[in-house]
Amino acid sequence: MKSLDLTPLFAVQKELDLEIAKNHGIDYPSTFRRRLLALLVEIGEFANETRCFKYWSNKGPSGKEAILDEYADGLHFLLSLGIPLGVESYVHVFKKDQDGLVEQILLAYHHALALLEDYGPKNYARAFGSYLNLLPLLGYQPEEAVEAYKKKLEVNHKRQESGY
Repeated sequence: MKSLDLTPLFAVQKELDLEIAKNHGIDYPSTFRRRLLALLVEIGEFANETRCFKYWSNKGPSGKEAILDEYADGLHFLLSLGIPLGVESYVHVFKKDQDGLVEQILLAYHHALALLEDYGPKNYARAFGSYLNLLPLLGYQPEEAVEAYKKKLEVNHKRQESGY
């Protein structure tokens, strides 16, 4: 798989974050732990749609659109967590971290949780990278994730406009 330049998404995420901050009277420092918890929840919701851990069930994964929708939610929170660190650009070169989806999801959780101990650029890059490396394990193209993010971005702006 190739690389993915997520630089343009930081600016649009920052716009959404500013809109949310204005509407809800919050800022980055006061919401760090909630943003991180939201990321962990979204990783879980993504895992739930893939059903990769449900060894007790024969039912297959949800459709691609549902999986990408949950994946996009995780991208929102990862981008949002990077902004207070001054991250404005990120180019990811895909690599195989783990052999299977379960192991890669666990690695994404592990690296996300490391942000509690050290919320810095190095741990942030690890968390973002391990999350992005989920895509090839699903057979998805990076562009599909970006499109899902943009689609969800529109939904999130409309939610703010409607007092969500």
